[in-house]
Amino acid sequence: MNKPIYKLMDGKGRVLIPKNLRDAAKMEYGDIVRLGLADGKVTVRKVDIVEAGDQSPAAVEAYVRAAFKSMPDSTRLELIAELSGLLQKKEG
Repeated sequence: MNKPIYKLMDGKGRVLIPKNLRDAAKMEYGDIVRLGLADGKVTVRKVDIVEAGDQSPAAVEAYVRAAFKSMPDSTRLELIAELSGLLQKKEG
């Protein structure tokens, strides 16, 4: 993959990472990526965990999604039921 790939950024700042690059980086739907900036260059790196100390809403959501993804189905179902109950109490 030595040949550069050029993509257009849309109005919301999104750029599609081509499938062949996602495959090479082993990136899948729902994975967490870390965006960085160094010397005017944007970097994208797949990560398995969010760095400790980052408690921004986006980092917390990414951490929760990654944890949920790695849980057994029975634990996921328990959490879904519990969260559903909390939402019903909040609305009711």
